[in-house]
Amino acid sequence: MTDVLVVGGGLAASAAALEAAAAGASVLLVAAGGGSSELAQGGIAAAVAPDDAPALHEADTMAAGAGLCSPAAVRLLAAEAPGAVTWLEACGVVFDREPGGAPALGLEAAHSRARVLHAGGDASGAAIMAAVRRGLAGRAGRLEARLQALLQRGDRVAGARFVRGDAVFDVPARAVVLATGGYAGLYSRSTTSPLCDGSGLLAALAAGAELADLELVQFHPTAYAGPGPTFLLTEALRGAGAHLVDRDGRRFLSSADPRGELAPRAVVSRAIAERMRDDPAILLDARHLGRQLAVRFPGFVARCGQAGLDPRRELVPVAPAAHYTMGGIVTDEHGRTSAPGLLAAGECARTGVHGANRLASNSLLEAVVFGRRAAQAALSEGASPVRGPLRPAAPAPGAPASAQRDVLDRAAGPLRSAAGLRDGLRLLDGSPGGLAGCILRSALLRDESRGAHVRTDRPDEDPAWAAVEVVARRGPAGLPTVSARPRTAVTAIAS
Repeated sequence: MTDVLVVGGGLAASAAALEAAAAGASVLLVAAGGGSSELAQGGIAAAVAPDDAPALHEADTMAAGAGLCSPAAVRLLAAEAPGAVTWLEACGVVFDREPGGAPALGLEAAHSRARVLHAGGDASGAAIMAAVRRGLAGRAGRLEARLQALLQRGDRVAGARFVRGDAVFDVPARAVVLATGGYAGLYSRSTTSPLCDGSGLLAALAAGAELADLELVQFHPTAYAGPGPTFLLTEALRGAGAHLVDRDGRRFLSSADPRGELAPRAVVSRAIAERMRDDPAILLDARHLGRQLAVRFPGFVARCGQAGLDPRRELVPVAPAAHYTMGGIVTDEHGRTSAPGLLAAGECARTGVHGANRLASNSLLEAVVFGRRAAQAALSEGASPVRGPLRPAAPAPGAPASAQRDVLDRAAGPLRSAAGLRDGLRLLDGSPGGLAGCILRSALLRDESRGAHVRTDRPDEDPAWAAVEVVARRGPAGLPTVSARPRTAVTAIAS
C-alpha cells in the first residue's frame, strides 16, 4: 500500500509529492499528462521587497476577492509566500534578477506593489515545473494514467482507480491528495490544459466531498483571438505599459475603472465583453514597449510570430478566455476535505484564498503553500479501520464534453443572465450528472454580480450574498444537488 497517492500533473501535485517524499513516505504520483502550471506565463506573488509586507499582499488579495475570501486562508497564504519562494529556490528554481542582483519584481493588476517574481521571463510556469520535477526524480514513483474513480472502504477514501489505454488498475493508499486542476478546460476558449475538465472534482463529489463556488470562473481578459490556437497574453504586459484599444485605436478601460489596464481581471474582462457586443475587434497595443518585448516577453513575441504577427509593429487581437476556476473541492487550511482520507490542493481545491476573483500570480503560490500543507496532513492519515474490499465511488454520468462545452460557452461565459442559464439547463436535463449542470445551477442561484461572476440581469453586488456560498453535494442516486448555505470558515472541516 502506498502511503500517499498524489493525483495530478501540475505544481500542487509536485509540491505535495516532494514534501511527502522528503518526510520519508512512500509516494506515487499519477498524472494524465502535463497540467496547466507549466503554461503559466505570470510568476509567483510574494512580499519580498523592502517596501512590501505580507499584510499588504493580504489586503490586495482580499480586495480582489470581492468579499468572498476566507480571511484566515488569505493571511496564511500571504505570510507563507516568502517561505514558498525560498523553498522553490532550494528546489533549483532560478528567479529573474535585476543587474544589481535584487529580485526582478513585476507589477500586475490589482497589486499595490511590484511583488511578482518571474523565472525565465514570461515562461515562469515551465521553469518552475522543470526544477521541481528534477527534484522529484528518484524520490517518488510516477505513472501516466487517467483517474476513473476514487476507492473507498466504508466512507473513507483509500485509493483510486485509473485507466491507461485498455487497462484498468487500482492503487490502494493510506491517503489521497487530489491536485487535478480546475475546470476551465471545459470551455472552448480557454488558456488551460484540456485535461483541466473537472473530472477530479466529480470523483471527489462521488466520494462524498463537497464542492463550492463553481459559478466563480475567472476569464483572463487578454487571450489571443485571431486565427489559430488560443494562447494567453500575460497580465505583465499591461503591467509593463501595454494597453487595450478598440478598432479605432481608442482606449476604453478608464471608463470602467480608474485603474484602467491595472484593474482586477474581472473588471477588465467584463469591460471587454461588454465592448465586444458592439465591436468584436479588441486589440492589445504593445508597440511602444519596443525592445522591452524581446527581453521581458520572449514567449509572447514568439507565440505571436507563430500566428503571423509581430507585436512590435502590429496590434494583437484579444478576447476573454476561461482561465482559472475559483470553485472546487472544499478544504480546510490543511487540504482536508469532508471525505475522510481525501485531501485536495491547487486549482481543484476551494481553499478560500481567491474569493470571487483570484489576484494575479497567487495561483502558483497557492499550489506550493497548500500542496505542501496537504502532504503534511496526508502523512498523519492512518489506514481505514473498516475491513473488506475497496469499492469505486463512480461519478454519475453526464453529457459528453462537447455538449457541456457548447452549453457553458453559450450560457456561462463572462456575461450571464437567468434566462440564458435556464436555457442551458434545459439542454442538459437529460444528463444531470456532469459538471456543467452544477456550474449553471450555481450561477443561477447566485443572484447578483460579484467578482468574476457577472449577471447582466443582476448587475450589482448584493451584500447578503457575501455571507453565502453555493455548494454541490452527492445526492440521491449519486446525482449532484446544488444549494446555498452560510459561508463556512476555511478551518471548519474536521480531520
